[in-house]
Amino acid sequence: MAKRNVDLITEAFGEVMSSRRKYELKKPNGELLKELYFPPVTRYDRVQAQAAAGTDEALAISTRLLCQLAENEDGSKAFASADAENLRRFLPETVLNELELFMMDIKVSIDSAKKE
Repeated sequence: MAKRNVDLITEAFGEVMSSRRKYELKKPNGELLKELYFPPVTRYDRVQAQAAAGTDEALAISTRLLCQLAENEDGSKAFASADAENLRRFLPETVLNELELFMMDIKVSIDSAKKE
């Protein structure tokens, strides 16, 4: 029996979905603070983060997504869902921007994006 299209497609991306990318979070002085690991973001992840945020506001959703997906080297969760509020409140926006753009695998210069 032939495989269903959904099975062919999801199997083809299995290796991609099991890979993680490493982000090196540095202190303001440039010293390594923490290594965070991110799996690929899926639509399912985005819907879950939006539901947890309880809003359509993109910045709230992206920080929830960060808390939901960021992992330590051993695969354990780096943040609890409740940490989103503290991250938004007590970190410079530039730090959250860099983390969230890396998590979503978006390559853009923040300075050039602000000019647009």
